[in-house]
Amino acid sequence: QVQLLESGGGLVQAGGSLRLSCAASGRTFTLYQMGWFRQAPGKERDFVAGITRSSTRTDYSDSVKGRFTISRDNAKNTMYLQMNSLKPEDTAIYYCAAVWGDFDIKKVSNEYRYWGQGTQVTVSS
Repeated sequence: QVQLLESGGGLVQAGGSLRLSCAASGRTFTLYQMGWFRQAPGKERDFVAGITRSSTRTDYSDSVKGRFTISRDNAKNTMYLQMNSLKPEDTAIYYCAAVWGDFDIKKVSNEYRYWGQGTQVTVSS
């Protein structure tokens, strides 16, 4: 089992940057594929980015490709999401998620087993 805690959200102007962090408990962080999802009011929880256990593969939604970068530091049990050139449509609650194993990047929320509580990102125009 792994527990996840996001941080780094906040209010930023359009064009600005934020870096989200997801700290994981336990000694088995390296055994989990990790992902970031986001949910705007009245919308479904959507895939943003995913990363394999050893960072050999990453994937992104088309809406963030080229602007966001996912990474992880297994020594620190932490995953990151660097968000640049933010747009008002990026406003959402951002969640980190984990699933045990290593496979093609999972992009569907119900494929992930563990979730953080979320961190709010608000981008003003």
